Amino acid sequence: MLKKIADFDNRVSVYWTNRHFSPKVDRWLKFFVRLGDGYIWALFVLFIIWRVGFDNFLPILWQALMALAMSLVIYEVVKLNTKRPRPFAANPQIKAEVPPLDKYSFPSGHTMNNLAVASAVTFIVPQYGWVMLLLPLTWGLLRVYFGVHWLTDIVCGFLLGILSFVLGHLLWIAIF
Repeated sequence: MLKKIADFDNRVSVYWTNRHFSPKVDRWLKFFVRLGDGYIWALFVLFIIWRVGFDNFLPILWQALMALAMSLVIYEVVKLNTKRPRPFAANPQIKAEVPPLDKYSFPSGHTMNNLAVASAVTFIVPQYGWVMLLLPLTWGLLRVYFGVHWLTDIVCGFLLGILSFVLGHLLWIAIF
């Protein structure tokens, strides 16, 4: 079963990383995918404070931080126990076109951590959070396109991000 998953991931990665858009589009996509490193959240914070007010923002912030804390714990445990090599390290046909943040690939921390935060925001202010749910998924898929993640890293990062939010939310309910 794991071999079939690895073969599938390899086929997807080789296909995606060897079919690029124009250089101009790729430059824009590289800029966009780097927003997943956390840079765009400052703008979302300002936007949400502007829309809901600072007092209503604080519960959103605390729940997002709890979800993020859960995500970081799960991420470290899973990543350090699986130690899955990144696509560019496992297959010479694949080149990393954006910098990876660490050595191992599984799960996608970008997808997982960003989705945990986005899920918390969406739960509390769904009228603004839905955009935030799309971003981790697109960033994750672009990280496959740029050769630093396998597709299953993104899928599992997505699922673990939701789990992180649920666990963080349950902890929030238990404490408050």
